[in-house]
Amino acid sequence: MKIPVEELAQRFGITGRLPEVAPSYNIAPAQEVLAVGGGAEERWLELLRWGLVPSWAKEPKPGPINARAETVAEKPTFRGPFRKRRALIPADGYYEWKKTNGRKQPYYFTVRGGEPFAFAGIWETWRGSEGVELRTCAIITTAPNELAAEIHDRMPVILEPESYDPWLDPESETEELLSRLAPYPAERMQAHPVSTHVNRPANDDERCVVPATV
Repeated sequence: MKIPVEELAQRFGITGRLPEVAPSYNIAPAQEVLAVGGGAEERWLELLRWGLVPSWAKEPKPGPINARAETVAEKPTFRGPFRKRRALIPADGYYEWKKTNGRKQPYYFTVRGGEPFAFAGIWETWRGSEGVELRTCAIITTAPNELAAEIHDRMPVILEPESYDPWLDPESETEELLSRLAPYPAERMQAHPVSTHVNRPANDDERCVVPATV
């Protein structure tokens, strides 16, 4: 996420305290991601660890980074957060890898125009002994659109702005929520190959998103 946190706060209606976040070009599982939660009247913006740890887990081992739209309302790990703790995960792009000739070629996906967007997410709080508390999240995935299908068999759910309020509303019905977990229109997205520089989480700079020749 390269967008300044102040701009995100304006776009997503955040009125409370903002976390200090440096621009990032390469966020890996088990690292922290920005998440928007709360209802229509008051929203928060926090850093959550990417990889959902269920509240009932004995230890806070890194959990799943994704939840499938088809089963998110049913699986024990996800159904509680899906019902009560949904989030928007702001982003301005994401990576996916395509298997080609025995190797994985990374691609960078964005919404046309470079506008920031929001993934559909869920979050959870794990509490340990001596007051230890950990907040984690996962991103919901769905079937790919025509563009994403050329690279991978899944894609993250990108919510339309008009879905933000219903997604965060604790009173929204399950069927309404599930209906919003659809593939984002392919004609409103673009993708290009990037170098394997992005394969190392320690590499977090502009080279991660520079177009590469395949």
